Amino acid sequence: MSEIPANIKIIAFVGLTGSGKSEAASYVINKGYPRVYFGGVILSAMKEAGIDWSEANERAFREDIRAREGKDFVVKRIIREIHNLINAGQRHIVADGLYTWTEYKALKREFSSALAVVAIVAPKRLRHHRLTARPVRPLTVEEASSRDWAEIENLEKGGPIAIADYYVHNDGTIDTLHQQLDQICAIIHF
Repeated sequence: MSEIPANIKIIAFVGLTGSGKSEAASYVINKGYPRVYFGGVILSAMKEAGIDWSEANERAFREDIRAREGKDFVVKRIIREIHNLINAGQRHIVADGLYTWTEYKALKREFSSALAVVAIVAPKRLRHHRLTARPVRPLTVEEASSRDWAEIENLEKGGPIAIADYYVHNDGTIDTLHQQLDQICAIIHF
């Protein structure tokens, strides 16, 4: 662990697919804060490997690269990105899409009390409905259900959700989501 100044704040969003993590992260980012994107590490690595995106390709690649390179493949890159932002003078950073228990532990070791984990949660039926309607990388209900199982069983995604510092129940309006996020940001001085 490196010495992190007391004025550094990192808010990491975690949740199952379709819960609203990206909406939550976008809302906070739009206040002028920089973002590191866990999913972007995978998408960039897929592009570098010449693999076209599909739900099946992304899942297989996400699981395979972690098996080959280590469970901390993504988080090592995210930690570097966060340190680069801190070194560039950023004091508040949004970490969008924390996935695994391994990633959670690595971030907690590296950034300790600077890290606040926020779980975005929503009922399964609502999450799956959102995923069928989203304009970018839409999923069928079957693909969404399959992804839930894969993320929980193969990527240990349940741990970071279970141990989050704060919870946002995203089953209402977008304004309600934003109000909850504003409350959490005020509590953590973000």
